[in-house]
Amino acid sequence: MRTKRLTLRAARQTDLDDLYRIYSDRRAMRYWSTAPHDSPARTQENLERLISSAEQQLLYLVIEKDGKVIGTAGMHQAYEVGFLLHPDYWRQGIMTEAMNAIIPYLFEATNTPALTADVDPRNAASINLLISLGFSETHRAQNTFCIEGVWSDSVYFALQRPRD
Repeated sequence: MRTKRLTLRAARQTDLDDLYRIYSDRRAMRYWSTAPHDSPARTQENLERLISSAEQQLLYLVIEKDGKVIGTAGMHQAYEVGFLLHPDYWRQGIMTEAMNAIIPYLFEATNTPALTADVDPRNAASINLLISLGFSETHRAQNTFCIEGVWSDSVYFALQRPRD
């Protein structure tokens, strides 16, 4: 898929270095469900899963801008969407642009009645993005992730499938 500024595509082995730059960045991973990657080998594990899952059905994509992978976005598990962007590209509307292309694609490619999202309530940027995309908060939970000894809470969102 292409948008005005981005290419959204399946992951490739050649994306390892760019993905490691994202997944090892503490700022990018602050609200993620795992600790920052401590080695390219750890990122390679994720990359292998991305490549393998895309062979069955492409639901989680890399975000490429000007020939460089700068993030990932899509459905990463049972109707749950997620997105991650290198901090050098924050506050430029990139994830809004990507998700505005990805969401219709996910509804077309799957039979999901709704897309869901799980966000750390301290992550105002992701919450605001989801709301701007039409997601609504469904509920909250405490102590849902423990990363490096620190517990995080969750706020959950859903976006219903559009009626035809």
